[in-house]
Amino acid sequence: MNEQRFYPIGTPGQPWGDAERAEWLSRQVRHRSYADEVEARILALATRFQVDTYGEVSYQGEHFALHAVRVGHWRDDLPYMLVTGGVHGYETSGVHGALQFLETRAADYAERVNLLCVPCISPWAYERIHRWNGEAVDPNRSFKTPSAARESAALMRLLAPIQARFIMHIDLHETTDTDETEYRPALSARDGKPFEPDVIPDGFYLVDDADKPQPAFQQAIIAAVSQVTHIAPADDQGNIIGSPVVSPGVIEYAFKQLGLCAGVTDAPYTTTTEVYPDSSRATPEQCNAAQVAAVCAAIEFALAAASKGQSG
Repeated sequence: MNEQRFYPIGTPGQPWGDAERAEWLSRQVRHRSYADEVEARILALATRFQVDTYGEVSYQGEHFALHAVRVGHWRDDLPYMLVTGGVHGYETSGVHGALQFLETRAADYAERVNLLCVPCISPWAYERIHRWNGEAVDPNRSFKTPSAARESAALMRLLAPIQARFIMHIDLHETTDTDETEYRPALSARDGKPFEPDVIPDGFYLVDDADKPQPAFQQAIIAAVSQVTHIAPADDQGNIIGSPVVSPGVIEYAFKQLGLCAGVTDAPYTTTTEVYPDSSRATPEQCNAAQVAAVCAAIEFALAAASKGQSG
């Protein structure tokens, strides 16, 4: 397939330079408001939880404050757990699922967990409904040192003093039809590589860490989410988005090697959720509820493991 046919920016076979990145940035349009739809809800939580501003990112004169929410009165004898969303800003239920969890369920764990929630890691991309940040960098491939994405670097700085203390981290994502129509073609064009079409799975699935898999943890989350929405089946090759299905609704990636957000801590229990919002069988409300169910199941599993003195 000729690359020029599947993405309008760049020269086939050649990675983008500054000119192509600038052209890409000029095409990005603001579709929604981080301040109104996300930040206002985070700041409203300050009456119940501790809201911290851990950084700021700016693109083309626009400034976005980065917020984290600490649930409960943290104590050294409680387990540390992390919930993140919006590392890909366009994945709506990752952000709104995290917010819904904070608004409706987080208080249930205030006396049991040192819980940190970062609902929207990439606010510029939230407004543009895009995967990348304003420099055409994927934050979810940038949790490495040094980081190529300022959003990822800011979260890494926030977590640095306590990142070894976490026992659980759940990172909330979506897989959308636009992964296939926009974001994967853009990635191939940006990197000067051919675009190879794939199939978007219909349903919820999880990504486990290939370097330290926790199948029981993943299946506990799958079981909880299956009460809310359907689980993605494997394709005809036994894969989901090109990776072998290792158990129902679960594939594996090497988190730290790929620089994924889910590998930002040393937690033994880690996962990435993937909701499918474009399914004819799911509503936006179901997608958000699926994220909340996943977070609660992850916390409950990790709490039970901690009470038994297990670390994986």
